[in-house]
Amino acid sequence: MDSTQAFGLAHLWAQSDTIIRAVGVILLVMSITSWYLILNRVLRQLRARRHSGAVEAFWAAPDLETGLRVLAERAPGSPLEALAQQGAAVAQHVRRHTRGNTLGGNLDADEVITRALRKSIALSTAALESGLTVLASIGSTAPFVGLFGTVWGIYHALVNISASGMATLDKVAGPVGEALIMTAFGLFVAIPAVLAYNGITRANRLELSELDAFAHDLHAWFATGARIATVTGAAARTADTGAAAPTPAHGAA
Repeated sequence: MDSTQAFGLAHLWAQSDTIIRAVGVILLVMSITSWYLILNRVLRQLRARRHSGAVEAFWAAPDLETGLRVLAERAPGSPLEALAQQGAAVAQHVRRHTRGNTLGGNLDADEVITRALRKSIALSTAALESGLTVLASIGSTAPFVGLFGTVWGIYHALVNISASGMATLDKVAGPVGEALIMTAFGLFVAIPAVLAYNGITRANRLELSELDAFAHDLHAWFATGARIATVTGAAARTADTGAAAPTPAHGAA
C-alpha cells in the first residue's frame, strides 16, 4: 500500500485510543450544536426581516384594536407584537381598576405601564439571547479541545514509535500529522461559532434598539394619547412649513 494512503482520518480513528475518539466525538457534538443554533438564528432573522414596516403600519391604524390586529398579521409572535399586547393589556387594567389600599393599587398608572413594558422587553431579550452562551462557549473552547487531542495524539504516536524502535522521519511524520488534524477540527468548529456569535449579537442589538424605541412611543401614547413625533427629514420640513402632521393611532389613553 502507498504510504500516503496508509495515513488519514480512517487510519487515525483505527489506531487511536479512547481519549482521541472521545475528543473527536466531543468536537462533532460541538459542531452539530453550533450549526443548529446558527441555522435556527438565521431562520429567525429572516422571519424578523419580514416584520419590517409593521411598526409604521401599527401607528397608521385608526385605533388600538386595529393596530394590534395589524401587528398580529404582519409580525405574529414577534417581540413587537408581545410588547404592544402587554402594554394594551396593562393600560386597560389600569383604566378598569381604581386605586386602592394595596401595594399594586397605590402605584402610579404611569409606573405600572412602564414596568409592564420593561418586563416585556426583558422577556424578549432573554429569548433573543437564548443559545448565545452555548455558542460563545463552543467558540472559545473548541480550539483547546482540539489542541488537547493533538497533544495526546502526538504522545500516543511517539510512544508507539518508541516501542517499535523505528524512529525514522517517515515513521514519525505520519502519526504526528494525523494528530495535528485534531487541532484543525477544533478550529473548524470554533471559527463559525465565533463569527456567528458576533453577527447574532449585532443583529440582536439592532432589534432591541428598535424594540426600545417602540416601547418609548407606546409609553408616551398610553400616557398622553399621542405618539412622540420624530422631527427628522420630511417631518422637519413639515414643521418648518407649518403643515399638519399625520395623526397617529388613537383610542387607548
